[in-house]
Amino acid sequence: MKRASENQFDELHNRVTKEFLARVKSGDCTTADLKAACDWLKANDVTGVAVTNSPLANLANLVPVVDPELVRSRINVRTYD
Repeated sequence: MKRASENQFDELHNRVTKEFLARVKSGDCTTADLKAACDWLKANDVTGVAVTNSPLANLANLVPVVDPELVRSRINVRTYD
């Protein structure tokens, strides 16, 4: 069996990307669709910069800031009844 050509891989890549875009834009995508799209971006080394007021920055702002020292202190506190 012969390996697929570079053009075939490019076409597949293009079609998969367009399908993910269509699903996300429709607003009807499932959690699994979003997960698959995120995995697709990661597999293709696509990253983003959270520019002020961008959707990525808004998403990042939803993640709470964790104080590592506070976490450590609470993990190390033992309570006895």
